[in-house]
Amino acid sequence: MDRITKYLQRIGYTGTPRADYNTLQDLQRLHLQAIPYENLDIMRDIPLSLETDDIYKKIILRNRGGYCFELNALFAWLLKNLGYSVTDCMARFLRDETTIPMRRHRVLKVACGEGEYLCDVGVGGIVPRTPLPIITGKVSEQNGEKYVLEKDDFLGYVLYEWRHDTWRKLYSFTDEPQLEADFIGISFYCEKHPESFFRTQDMVHIFTSDGRKSVAGREVRLFSPDGVKVLTPATEAAYHELLHMHFGIQLLNPSNTGGKYFG
Repeated sequence: MDRITKYLQRIGYTGTPRADYNTLQDLQRLHLQAIPYENLDIMRDIPLSLETDDIYKKIILRNRGGYCFELNALFAWLLKNLGYSVTDCMARFLRDETTIPMRRHRVLKVACGEGEYLCDVGVGGIVPRTPLPIITGKVSEQNGEKYVLEKDDFLGYVLYEWRHDTWRKLYSFTDEPQLEADFIGISFYCEKHPESFFRTQDMVHIFTSDGRKSVAGREVRLFSPDGVKVLTPATEAAYHELLHMHFGIQLLNPSNTGGKYFG
């Protein structure tokens, strides 16, 4: 079985992929529902690799997730191999920020047919589930959420979300192409710097067909149309069981009675 077929199986895509918008839409939606955002290796001081082969082994072969520098890198690899034209872009995550932060997010600009689309499978929270046309002022509605892109002289494209009855900045990006090497330094900062947001607590997130699931610290939250169910595991073993049950993540080697973490 080739690598692309295994990738498509991992996300549950059963059609015949073509380099068109319908396929792109399905791939992004299914990706967000199959592969979790997570920082568990960072929290356990397991070194990350941004080499495509290593990310592929982690996410596709070992059923793990990752964060934007891993997830969007691998998604870009898939899209390019399916015939899409993809530009890797650097972004600033602006949600809940009071000042302009450093660039620490990776997003994709995908050319498809007559248009260009913003694609992102690397955010641990509410984001567009399907590609957004890169057209300023065009409001996109999906899953009860609303988004719009605007242009700023300094920030470049700014993605706004309709939140608390007003438009709020989600993130911004500039569209000059980035090399794989351009992401190494900032990913290392996110992974290792003591003040990095990604080193504060376990963060896991995955979408479901009608909601989402998340982890903050050790608290597992299940969001559905009926509300939010909060699970607070009493033991480390119970926490690992919930990670496996709800996110498909197995951190402990079952063949090792000492419960050795094997990332």
